[in-house]
Amino acid sequence: MEFRFSPEQVMIRDTAAGFLQDVSTSAAVREVMASEAGYDPLLWQRICQELCFQAMTVPEEYGGMGLGQVELAAVLEQMGKVLLCSPFFATVGLGVNALLMLGNPAQKRAWLEPIAAGEMTATFAWTGPQAARNGGQWGADSLGLTWKRTTNGYQLDGELCYVIDGHTADLLIVAAQSSDPADGSGIAFFALPAGTAGVERHWQPTMDQTRHQGRIHCVAVALDETARLETGSVLPETQLEHILSLAKVAIAAEQMGAAQQVLDMSVAYMQERKQFGRTIASYQALKHKTADMVLKAEVARSAVYYAACVAQEACATDGDSRIAAELKEAAAMAKGYCSDTLFFNAGTALQLHGGVGFTWEYDVHLYFKRAKASELYLGNAAAQREQIARQLLD
Repeated sequence: MEFRFSPEQVMIRDTAAGFLQDVSTSAAVREVMASEAGYDPLLWQRICQELCFQAMTVPEEYGGMGLGQVELAAVLEQMGKVLLCSPFFATVGLGVNALLMLGNPAQKRAWLEPIAAGEMTATFAWTGPQAARNGGQWGADSLGLTWKRTTNGYQLDGELCYVIDGHTADLLIVAAQSSDPADGSGIAFFALPAGTAGVERHWQPTMDQTRHQGRIHCVAVALDETARLETGSVLPETQLEHILSLAKVAIAAEQMGAAQQVLDMSVAYMQERKQFGRTIASYQALKHKTADMVLKAEVARSAVYYAACVAQEACATDGDSRIAAELKEAAAMAKGYCSDTLFFNAGTALQLHGGVGFTWEYDVHLYFKRAKASELYLGNAAAQREQIARQLLD
């Protein structure tokens, strides 16, 4: 595959890079990450109104730009570089993808239009407390909610953990397991407005201060029939896998951008720092370390954009099992390699910066914390390789 950005894609990438470098400075990130919300609502509205990035993958018929997964990856790469604190990943990389896959036309119009207008944020939530104990597997065996039928619709109960921006999102797209064996496999998806009675949300502080997570409790939450999202003839487990594959591609794009940034930060520092009368960038042993970082960042870039191309094809050919299997493999490959790459580059950057690398004054520690947190989210590299191995054996 020969991949090159089109002129339009180059413009989108460069526009995102220029804007984010101005607004997501080190000082801005540090100020916002200390807040409970985890992002600046005024900046988020600037992104929505001036750039319309929240609408990029929303179809034009619902007020969006109708762009694809490649353009989304290009923007997420730039956001990863500056550790942008915003609900973008949760809203677009999780919520919008879930709605596009599961919603009927009326549901898409009801939820995608306000998202595209910048009036609503969203996220996708499915994991219960057991997700972290399932050997790195974040699939259907990690659901935290149960559902049952009622005379007027449905009732949800349970606890959701590790929900990106779950404490601030306006709309929660949730997956739940039936508590009634008569419902077969029992997995169903629901559009849950955050203000629904019985929903309690709390900020869950984590090691990565630049990306906030929420914990959600649902106690006898009542929903009507229109809240259940359609899965059509496709098994709900397959739909869940597809949503998570798209999320893996999105987070891998962020990881790749962050890996490139810590490389650039390290090179800039090495060209300034002097030891024994010369800059440390002139020492061959340190050049070898940065060469390893470059190699990993470039391979990660290839993995991400290959997976993004597959994701774009999968979204355009809904229901093609061959493309869906290729996406699952490509997404796992990108997530696994990018997780290793960012952790390696961030750790090497700490070494190249010396003792100051993990001090509060330098930003390297923020990337190191993002590296570890994003590595574990959706399964670490070992879990991704295990998934690929299982696919090859099937």
